[in-house]
Amino acid sequence: MGMQVSRRKFIITTATGGVGLALGNINRLAAAAASPFLAGDDLYALSTSLSASWASTLLNLQIKDKNQGADYGGIRCPNTQRIYGRIGDTIYPFMNMARRTGDSRYLDGAALLFRWIETNVSQPDGSWQNEINDKWKGITAFTVIALGEALRFHGDLMDPAFKSAINDRLVKAGEYIHTNFNIDYGNINYPISGAYALSLLGTIQDNPKFKEKGKTLAQQAMKFFSRNNHFIYGEGTPYYEASKKGCFSVDLGYNVEESLPNLVLYGLLNKEEELLGMVTSSLQTHLEFMLPDGGWDNSWGTRNYKWTYWGSRTSDGCQPAYALLADRDPRFYRAAVKNTQLLQQCTVNGLLMGGPHYNTHNVPVSVHHTFCHIKALATILDHERPTVKQEAIQLPRENTYGLRFFEDIQTWLIATGKFRATVTGYDREYKAMHNGHASGGALTMLWHEQTGPLLVASMNSYRLVEAGNMQANPDPHTMTLTPRMELNSNGVLYMNISCLDATVTAKQTGDTIIIQTSSRLVDQDQNDPPLGPVYCQAEYIFTPKKITCTLRCDKAPAAYQNSIRMVVPVIAASTEKVQTIGKNKIAIQKNKAVVTINAGQPLTRLETTGERFFNFVPGLEAIPLAILEQKGTIDITIQA
Repeated sequence: MGMQVSRRKFIITTATGGVGLALGNINRLAAAAASPFLAGDDLYALSTSLSASWASTLLNLQIKDKNQGADYGGIRCPNTQRIYGRIGDTIYPFMNMARRTGDSRYLDGAALLFRWIETNVSQPDGSWQNEINDKWKGITAFTVIALGEALRFHGDLMDPAFKSAINDRLVKAGEYIHTNFNIDYGNINYPISGAYALSLLGTIQDNPKFKEKGKTLAQQAMKFFSRNNHFIYGEGTPYYEASKKGCFSVDLGYNVEESLPNLVLYGLLNKEEELLGMVTSSLQTHLEFMLPDGGWDNSWGTRNYKWTYWGSRTSDGCQPAYALLADRDPRFYRAAVKNTQLLQQCTVNGLLMGGPHYNTHNVPVSVHHTFCHIKALATILDHERPTVKQEAIQLPRENTYGLRFFEDIQTWLIATGKFRATVTGYDREYKAMHNGHASGGALTMLWHEQTGPLLVASMNSYRLVEAGNMQANPDPHTMTLTPRMELNSNGVLYMNISCLDATVTAKQTGDTIIIQTSSRLVDQDQNDPPLGPVYCQAEYIFTPKKITCTLRCDKAPAAYQNSIRMVVPVIAASTEKVQTIGKNKIAIQKNKAVVTINAGQPLTRLETTGERFFNFVPGLEAIPLAILEQKGTIDITIQA
């Protein structure tokens, strides 16, 4: 479009006219910024301050030197030095900030971002690419939503030429989605997001064709709620074929941060009560997996390669889903508050870190998390706030309920005393990727009220499934975080947490819960070691005061008996002191308590590059402990 910033303040000009903040709109911006704020509202006050911090940082990172050529107008990541293809989605929160603050720099920034995406990732067929050199165009739905919301809520602040340019470009993008999207397009988050994108665009532009296609996609999406628990499935293929255990492809992160929020927005826009009723039920199921600190327990999901403890690496956030339906279940409001508080805790120097321990491990932060999640906060700030009942409420996992089983994902949740835990035998892998999320009856989460996460699963084998959306880990001593039995034979790793055929039994007696699993040590392709199968049994005993984990491989071939080991990485930030007590015991000083690991056999601390190793899934540091025997038992206790 040939945009240039003129020397006259607040004006962005093009060959065809002004594209930016018209001088006549400045007074309206200032008046909007002076409007009263609803005091005493934790979620909205926090969202206002946190989004302002993020927006200011993003604005300062924007390239405003027109001599930078094609990079002009983009926002460069200080870590990777890349300008991400989806950076144009920031146009919407910049417009939101322009109205809230009266600061014209945000509207100028929005116009420059539009220039960048049109120069670098816009395609002749009406789509936008995920990255400059990435041909995936499904993200067109997200850009349409961002630009559509910018027009819907803040179009009156735009210079007429800028507004017209966006409107014209959205017509082309809408035609692309209308022609190319169907219910089988990509993973399920894409057709669901396409449904809202078309419905929003059809409403703004009074285009019945777009609205009708959006409605069709939304109706088809209703068939993708699992039978027993109402999880959204379809995050991976095969779409329609169940696994051996009857499971379909479910990913918690994408569901709560992308698919469910966009279904909520679609349902509210079109007042579709039947859809909103099903979505409410699904949100209640997913809420079972929010930890009391606001973290999302996606230790088992098909796409947990992008799990970041607070959510998912490149999706938008759970706030629109939970906050905008809080009048239907007051726990939803608490969930939105808790997760936003966690996002704030994981923000350093104005950017959202990809996990709680990025800072302590000195891991560079990607700007991608920030520009995605700021959209979620802008969304709830722009929409009407539902009335929430003023009553004492708790998240499901804040209650000590004992044992719960979720058949559709073959996963058990445990709540006893102040411990919360997850054990999974979920056997659906992501597309053709093997050794992704943990299975095999693995203990994928152990959390305590006074310590946070203690044991956590990660990918069985960390790899850059989406290289442009993940960070490489150069540490030669990094490993999976998941507690396990393993055998290394001729350079091939065989683990019980890779076994998709594992059986799991669970029982509860009083406040004691016992889970037992039977599996095999297998490689990523479910193959046994060369000398034959190695069977593994695990027993987890959960009580209010102590957790006991026993793993054993009693009948391994003789040649393997000295090569099998139990590995238990214990989550601990580099700032937390560790004390070794004899051969079988260590103590970790947390902020509010001491964690004691007491083993029935000698404990070995495996080699690390520094004091800890780090895993990007879900962004935590750990101490790798091992028992170099075929059987190992550890007790975990907490003392305040």
